[in-house]
Amino acid sequence: MQLLNVAECWEANADAWTRHVRAGFDIYRDALNSPAFLSILPPISGLSGLDIGCGEGTNTRQLARLGAAMQAIDIAPTFIRHAQEAERAESLGISYQAADATNLPFENCSFDFATAFMSFMDIPDQAASLRETHRVLRPGGFLQFSILHPCFVPAHRKVIRDDEGNATAIEIGGYFDRIDGRIDTLWFSALPDDMRAKDTPFHIPRFHRTLSEWVLMINDAEMVIEIFSEPCADLSLAEQQPVVADTRVAPISLIVRVRKPI
Repeated sequence: MQLLNVAECWEANADAWTRHVRAGFDIYRDALNSPAFLSILPPISGLSGLDIGCGEGTNTRQLARLGAAMQAIDIAPTFIRHAQEAERAESLGISYQAADATNLPFENCSFDFATAFMSFMDIPDQAASLRETHRVLRPGGFLQFSILHPCFVPAHRKVIRDDEGNATAIEIGGYFDRIDGRIDTLWFSALPDDMRAKDTPFHIPRFHRTLSEWVLMINDAEMVIEIFSEPCADLSLAEQQPVVADTRVAPISLIVRVRKPI
């Protein structure tokens, strides 16, 4: 699948995606993945940062509230429009623009850090996006990104449940199958039926890579791995938000922090 087709998919998703996430239906993001990401983020107050694949800008705004001077990009112009509208409503000094993560519109060594919340796995050429991020980081700068977990969300994933509906195991398959643009359809699981009747499911291009491929791409981009983190709902969160209880069996996302050597 070419970059143009990926952009078309996300542009088609952007309006409904924005409405749904801002209404609180992306439970994995709001209850688990983003809090886990931010909990291990190094101090960023006073630093310049780039958010890659920013979507409608919620996470970018959280970074700005932590004191960073933020710029952000996304491949879908409609996402950028929604993000800019939020910036006009409450200015945090964020600059948004539509751009491609494999051809970043910034000079070398422009940023102290970069982030990518659940976006790198949606890029056809992840190796190029890592190399571009390395290019725009200053020496000593870091990139922190989250992706669907390569080991536990490969070509096939199914949650096994007991008679009471509790997650007891995860069935996976096709880990070594290289996926280059398979279109998956999905709803946020918390989305009510009346909203499903008004919108179509999201069409998500998949680009699965194994964990070892991710490590090789990071090494080839001349960055050094600092940390892996696998968000897991604690018992209290799982009881409050049963949607994320399956992460107590196996994680659905992986957070990685890498650094550009000095």
